[in-house]
Amino acid sequence: MSQNTNTEDTIDLKELFFSLIAQWKLIALCVILSLVCALLYLRATPDTYSVNALVQVEESKGTSAALLGDLSGMIDQKQPAQAEIEILKSRLVLGNVIQSLHLDLKISGTENSFTDRLFSPHEYVTEYKNKSVTFKDDEKSFEVRQFNVPNVYRDKDLSLSFEDNLITLIDTETEEKILTAKLNQANSLRTTDGSWDISIFTRDKLKDHYLIQKQSLPAAVDSILANYSVAEKGKMTGVLGLDYQGQDKEHITQVLNAILAAYSHQNIERRSAESAQTLKFLDEQLPELKQQLDVAEREFNKFRQEFNTVDVTKESELYLTQSITLETQKAQLEQKVAEASAKYTSEHPVMQQMNAQLGAINSKIGELNTTLKKLPDLQRRYLQLYREVEVKQQLYTALLNSYQQLRIAKAGEIGNVRIVDTAVEPIAPIAPKKLQILILSIFLGGFLGTLLALLRNMMRSGIKDSTEIENNLDLPVYATVPRSPVQESRIKLLKKKKTIPVLAVKHSDDIAIESLRSMRTAIHFALSSAKNNLIMISGPAPEVGKSFVSTNLATILAQSDKRVLIVDADMRRGYLNKYFNQDNQPGLSEYLNGQRDLDSIIKTTEIPNLSVITRGKSPSNPSELLSSGKFKEFLDLISPMFDHVIIDTPPVLAVTDGIIISQFAGVNLVIARYAKTQMKELELTVNRFEQVGVKVNGIILNDIQRSSAGYGYGYNYSYGYKAAKDQD
Repeated sequence: MSQNTNTEDTIDLKELFFSLIAQWKLIALCVILSLVCALLYLRATPDTYSVNALVQVEESKGTSAALLGDLSGMIDQKQPAQAEIEILKSRLVLGNVIQSLHLDLKISGTENSFTDRLFSPHEYVTEYKNKSVTFKDDEKSFEVRQFNVPNVYRDKDLSLSFEDNLITLIDTETEEKILTAKLNQANSLRTTDGSWDISIFTRDKLKDHYLIQKQSLPAAVDSILANYSVAEKGKMTGVLGLDYQGQDKEHITQVLNAILAAYSHQNIERRSAESAQTLKFLDEQLPELKQQLDVAEREFNKFRQEFNTVDVTKESELYLTQSITLETQKAQLEQKVAEASAKYTSEHPVMQQMNAQLGAINSKIGELNTTLKKLPDLQRRYLQLYREVEVKQQLYTALLNSYQQLRIAKAGEIGNVRIVDTAVEPIAPIAPKKLQILILSIFLGGFLGTLLALLRNMMRSGIKDSTEIENNLDLPVYATVPRSPVQESRIKLLKKKKTIPVLAVKHSDDIAIESLRSMRTAIHFALSSAKNNLIMISGPAPEVGKSFVSTNLATILAQSDKRVLIVDADMRRGYLNKYFNQDNQPGLSEYLNGQRDLDSIIKTTEIPNLSVITRGKSPSNPSELLSSGKFKEFLDLISPMFDHVIIDTPPVLAVTDGIIISQFAGVNLVIARYAKTQMKELELTVNRFEQVGVKVNGIILNDIQRSSAGYGYGYNYSYGYKAAKDQD
């Protein structure tokens, strides 16, 4: 008992392998279908290209270093690569590219689905230029120079059609006509939804409908970002890699180069912002300072003309020199404070430090002015006027020099980024990867085919082991007949040809024939104890191989110098006549109806010692004819005329013909088909025989898999021989 349990629970890998080999056609079909699907996908999927570029972010100091001196180290800050990546993805850069190339305008054909690309492909090309967008449909095209729509229609597909020198826009969602404008001219229209500015030009007669969409800036940026990526090459290298993908290789090259140009331009502007701000401050201060200098010079000249010259003591000259120096330092420091205030608040350490310095200078100037007030009035007035002229003159000269230096620095500003590699038009597409897809489709098809074969094998819950029959029915298995290629194609031959070759004649060395030959000894012993030499072969259901086994068994017996007669008792659908190239009529039905005598229905065949009786014309009452005394008389007449009489009968579970015939036969054999015949069907068949008092002599397991052919051949031959000896 435990041995049987272990056998049932163990998976026979060899049998499983050969069962997959037997279903190679199913697996091959799945592989072919998978390849066809892959080819259709490759045909309908456009090629995708990729372009790339490299940008290096360099460290540099601002142009204000010349003015701020040592303080520039505190003011300058490093710009990390991550910040530059975000700038490259920002609307500041991409928005300029979208605006310059009109990338917010999307045009496509209405026939752009998968089936359209597969069966009726159109070559749609959109060319984006600085002044217009050109859409090409095969050999026809139209140019969109202006397409401004109200906000309510942005990011919505509008149907564009051409007719009679007019263009029509239709809302694809509501199917309502929105606007009609003239072709080949600028149109500025106003509707209840807002203003429209449309300018479309073409020389071709266009009849197709097209989809046109004006995107908002966020939607256009998102459309670019869907195929655009920026990443740093390595860690802390400052080298950024840009990648852009699309179906039009010329267009994606143009877009990526435009992104590089916009990024470089904004970077230069950003780096020269300090210089621009300082120049703006100097542009305001220089005219005012020049005016103050002119006023101071006029006042000083007027004083000199009035009093001629004035003697100045050494002490007064010292006070004058100190005053001029302090006033000059104060003016320069006030300029630095004004520049730094645009960047920092008053609480910033830089601002606090410069304000402290400015306070110290003001304190020294106040002390010096107090000392100067003690001088004589004439000398004091002279020193004040002279100081004003000298301070204004030095300050104006210093600011003018700074102004010239900043103008030169701004003109030579190159930014802190360097474009290492620009985008170059690609040659080969990156997707779809045709070879990989084809290889994957083969593996996928093989996997699905194997899976279906395994499921099919699992669903075939029929008899797969001869020991299963012996254990459940207590009946011997006379033979296990392996599947034969000729047997496998017999149904196709039956449909296409008038004759079916006899395997025992055409391929006498076939393993299926060798298995049937092993039955001769078992049948000999079974007939030795039987009431006559009639051998009935039946089965529980159609297509189990009754006619195949009957024909080849009769041929094998005839080749052993035995006079053999094979009778086609399936008067409904029998086709034994096709094995022997005979006509159906006259046959058994004509004899049982009294239309023919026995000699006229027994037909000789090309096989020596073998005769055949065909079924004849299909009668309306075959069961009644077989139950009549005429049929018993027929069997009594043919039995002594031959050594063996083999009777091929209809399925037992379908009709009662086989049960009727079994009552007259000496040996009754039942055919079961491997993995198709259910054990329950076989039990019902045996019960049908037992109900009329007929015992089944043995079972023939037909069409078994090759994995178990060798085992069944050797085992069942010896078992059948022993069973026949026991019956004897």
